[in-house]
Amino acid sequence: MIQRFRSIVVNAALAGAAALVCQNVGAQAQPGVKLQAPHYGDTLFHFYQDKHFESITGLMVSQHFNRVAQHADEAEVLRGGLMLSYGLHTEAGKIFVQLIDRGTAPAVRDRAWFFLAKIRHQRGLINEAQVALDRVGDQLVATLEEDRGLLQSNLMLARGEYAAAATLLTAMTTPAGAGVPAPSASSTPSAPYARFNLGVALVKSGDVLRGSALLDELGRAPAADDEAWSLRDKANVALGFAALQDGQPQAARPALERVRLNGLHSNKALLGFGWAAAALKQPQLALVPWAELGNRELDDAAVLEARIAVPYAYAELGAYGQSLERYLDAISTFDREGRRLDDSIAAVRAGKLVDGLLERHRAENIGWLWNLGELPQMPHAGHLAPVLAGHPFQEAFKNLRDLQFLGRNLSHWNDKVGVYGDMLLTRQEAYASRLPKTLARSREITLGALQTQRELLSAQLRQAQIDADGRAFADARQHDLTERIQRLQQALAAGVELPDATVVKERVRLAAGALTWQLAQDHSARVWDAAKGLSAIDTGLAQAQRREAALVQAQRDEPAKFSAFAQRLAALGERLRGLQPQVVALAQEQRVEVEQIAVAALESQKTRLAEYTMQARFAVAQLYDRAQVAAVKPANSASDASPTQERGNVVPQKP
Repeated sequence: MIQRFRSIVVNAALAGAAALVCQNVGAQAQPGVKLQAPHYGDTLFHFYQDKHFESITGLMVSQHFNRVAQHADEAEVLRGGLMLSYGLHTEAGKIFVQLIDRGTAPAVRDRAWFFLAKIRHQRGLINEAQVALDRVGDQLVATLEEDRGLLQSNLMLARGEYAAAATLLTAMTTPAGAGVPAPSASSTPSAPYARFNLGVALVKSGDVLRGSALLDELGRAPAADDEAWSLRDKANVALGFAALQDGQPQAARPALERVRLNGLHSNKALLGFGWAAAALKQPQLALVPWAELGNRELDDAAVLEARIAVPYAYAELGAYGQSLERYLDAISTFDREGRRLDDSIAAVRAGKLVDGLLERHRAENIGWLWNLGELPQMPHAGHLAPVLAGHPFQEAFKNLRDLQFLGRNLSHWNDKVGVYGDMLLTRQEAYASRLPKTLARSREITLGALQTQRELLSAQLRQAQIDADGRAFADARQHDLTERIQRLQQALAAGVELPDATVVKERVRLAAGALTWQLAQDHSARVWDAAKGLSAIDTGLAQAQRREAALVQAQRDEPAKFSAFAQRLAALGERLRGLQPQVVALAQEQRVEVEQIAVAALESQKTRLAEYTMQARFAVAQLYDRAQVAAVKPANSASDASPTQERGNVVPQKP
């Protein structure tokens, strides 16, 4: 049962347009494209990780702060594609219209409108899908042109324009210059589907001969994979039932025989093959497929019908005892199945279905690309396989799952707003505690006095450069030597009696000259160092002035920033608190809708079961009536009754 359910889901997903939307978005964000905005790269990173919620929210934030201006059009197409992947086709349409109004590239525009049409068709909005498809110009990429024609034909078929759809599909499947359809002319992946649609369109438009021939060719074509096998089976079932409706049971049998015994269409094929045999007055041959079908799961209408078709066939063969036994067994099975359906309905109404699904499919992300793939643990889960695989239930449960995700996301951000409020309070306290100390230190440093000292040093440097004697740049040792030489020179000038005065005078003269020469040698380098030091002083003073100005500015701005952040956090908190009950209420409404869809489907199964039960009881009553009539008739008159008439009394009404 699980495997059959998954097969149904997978095949339903193949027809989904959400995957095509992401293919479209991927065409706009292919690896290897040169990125000029890091924030757009961050968006693509999340996109390729299949984290579409993070991708679109990050993208919208980046667009708000104008961080992806270099990729404006690509970013908008990506946003529109993600909107489509969530089923928000109206919002996506507005984005595409805005792109067109501002003159985006025709190729981008055409691709956007094409996939918008795809999504609208998927959601059953046929007229809206046609409007979007009509907006597609001549710049659509070649790989999508055939899909465009296939989509147009599907829209025509949905509107009942079978002849127009057949004309379009004939042109798609006919080589240039040919006069008849050539279904094998195209090797593209969508070609078999185009041929199948053409066959259906031809049959429904009245050209049964050509349509049947095309479906017959598809039904005989070799299949390389499950998708091809499924399409082949579908073509054979369509061909077989078309022949049955046309009153040609002999023609229906070969087509139905080609359907796989185990596949999505096998139940319907077995039922149809049995009715074809019955129509050919071969009830014994009809028993074979009907008996096989009757042993399968009862969640399929074809199986239920087989349960009363088998006793009908026995009655046709004259095996009235076996027919009665099978009818009674069918009635008992139907009654038991009805009680099981009641149990399933009660479980759904008690919330076990939704709770079980949510437990096994916790929403880590949201979007239309997700598919339900596992049955919940509950009584008689097999009843739910066709329900859960249906498009209405899938869409409704996706909405519920997305609302659950949004509720948790809002709760998460509500907690974050509280954390941000605490962070803001901490920063306010830190600002209040550090400001007095900073102001005190600022008052200790008088920039005016420092500037005066700088001017004095600058004047001294200029004077030293003018004097160019080097003494202004002498170091401590050189200053000490200068003073000693000056004292000796003064002593000699004063006539102090010294031994060897002549020698001392000469030595003093030589020392003074050497010192003067050394100061002259170091003058240029020391002027350069002094200029560098003065420049560093200027830099330090400028930095101090900027910091002083920043401190003054901060005293004006920081309280205003704190107030603005506090107001913003308060507004966000209020908005979150307002959204949370709305999401909770919507989730509850959606939960009720999901349960109603499931209950309605199960009630429909009960109604169908009641109809088959009524047919079976009516047939049993006829069998009993005939048995009573036969009991009171003379033995030699039993042959007077027409077998055909008698058997006709127990034929169940064929749905």
